[in-house]
Amino acid sequence: MAPSPNKPTSAELDILRALWKIGPCSVKDVQNFLQDERGYTTILKLLQIMTTKKLVKRVKKDRAHIYQASYSADQTQRSMISDLLNRVFDGSSSKLVMQALSTRKASKDELAEIRKMLDNLEGDLK
Repeated sequence: MAPSPNKPTSAELDILRALWKIGPCSVKDVQNFLQDERGYTTILKLLQIMTTKKLVKRVKKDRAHIYQASYSADQTQRSMISDLLNRVFDGSSSKLVMQALSTRKASKDELAEIRKMLDNLEGDLK
C-alpha cells in the first residue's frame, strides 16, 4: 500500500504518534495520551479531518469510534522525506543528509548507525 499523498500537519502528526504508540483507540484515549492543552472536541475534529484525508481509519465499536493510523510510522516518514527531498533538495539525497547533519549534531550512536547503513548500501552496489 502506497503512503497517502495527504501530508499530516504538525497537530495531526502528534495524533499519529499516539496511534502508533498505543494502537487503535478512542478519542479519549488519544487525549489522555497527549496530555496537553487540546480538548476532546479539538482532537475529535482533527481525527475527523484525518479520516477524510485517509490518514486514519475509523471503526464503530459499540457506541464509540475507534481510530487507527492508515499507514505505519515508516511509511509516513518515507512519504514526507520523499516529498521534502523533491521539493526542497531537487531530489539530492546528499544535500538533504548534509543539511540534516549540519543542523543538529549527531550522537555517536547515530553516526555509527549512519555508517552501518552506508556500508550496507555500498555493499549492495558491488
